Amino acid sequence: MTEAEFLAEYDPAAYERPALAVDLVLLGLRAGRLAALLLKRDQLPHGGRWALPGGFVGIDQTLDAAALHVLQEKAGIARAHLEQLYTFGALDRDPRMRIISVAYLALLPEADFAEALERSAALMPVTIAVSWPGETGGEVTALSPKGETLPLAFDHAAILAMAILRLRGKLDYSDVGFALLPEHFTLRQLQDVHEAVLGTTLNKPAFRRRMLDRGWLAPTGLREAGTSFRPAELYRFQPSR
Repeated sequence: MTEAEFLAEYDPAAYERPALAVDLVLLGLRAGRLAALLLKRDQLPHGGRWALPGGFVGIDQTLDAAALHVLQEKAGIARAHLEQLYTFGALDRDPRMRIISVAYLALLPEADFAEALERSAALMPVTIAVSWPGETGGEVTALSPKGETLPLAFDHAAILAMAILRLRGKLDYSDVGFALLPEHFTLRQLQDVHEAVLGTTLNKPAFRRRMLDRGWLAPTGLREAGTSFRPAELYRFQPSR
């Protein structure tokens, strides 16, 4: 039998197939703390619970295209730093049927995070409360702006926890933290990002020396505006050569 003959006779319905979805962990800084954007489910299952923006992957869509579609159509955000986070495939993660979800990190600078909230009344900014230090991992809690614990749909608490763990793990050796900053930023803003992600206070001189020594920062020759004290120098990210 040739390959063409085999494919002509092949029955794709002979095997059960799970559904495939993408979920976006939309993260940014809000009032100096790491926050996520969630949507309240208005239908079953898990109606009334809070969920990450997500959707099913179309038969003619790539994973990246599906993630971008959710970002723009469900979250109302034109662009973000998107990267695959992890694949979640527990047998009981969704009561409807077997659904495998590919989660994406979607990182937003603070101004874009705030703008997304202005454009969509459906998005809720939640603070991610992390009880574990460093990269030990563990559970997280989503807190409303009033400090109330929000019930999360499906396994989205586990997805949020994985997002924090991945961010913490990559922050010191990759450029992922710069996705949470504007194009031009101060060293103070850069340290704010690291402290918000890591959940700890960093030594200012040591942090700045480490960042400058890596060759990631290029001076712009500009200084921040609108301050009542001596304006800080602005930098931009430059990839290491």
